Amino acid sequence: MTKRILFVCMGNICRSPAGEAVMKRFAQEYGVDMEVDSAATQAFHVGELADPRMRSAAEARGYELTSRARVVTAADLDPKRFDLVLAMDAEIHAFLHGLRKGSKSHIRMFGDYLDDEWPNDVPDPYYGEEEGFGEVLDMLEEGCPLIMQTLAGEDIFEGEFDDD
Repeated sequence: MTKRILFVCMGNICRSPAGEAVMKRFAQEYGVDMEVDSAATQAFHVGELADPRMRSAAEARGYELTSRARVVTAADLDPKRFDLVLAMDAEIHAFLHGLRKGSKSHIRMFGDYLDDEWPNDVPDPYYGEEEGFGEVLDMLEEGCPLIMQTLAGEDIFEGEFDDD
């Protein structure tokens, strides 16, 4: 059964398209049937590719960011549309909760899937320095496997991390 995930950030040009690319690669590598998409809460960059700095940082790690920015809709938040909607920060989470009428249990913070060593919000690197894009990717690479395993409902990494 296909699992569907939506990553949401403010402009859909940094954090959420990176989340989409990282999750797609993990799903492909581990053979998990998953559809992944990303969206924005604001229409600033609709139709644009991801920020060139994020694309560059992602490409350096072997990810290709090909999606184009779009705005999240109320229909996206229906649990029949996406099994899990991941907000990149608390402001986005609050926005999504305000947009969704009905059940909201599938709308979560990405930081919920990270341990206490990480901030709860995935920081927006747009106005920062180059290293901020790498930090976002670090967080995504840490959290995406747990999300994938949680949704897959099985031990997809069995034997993968055993010490020899």
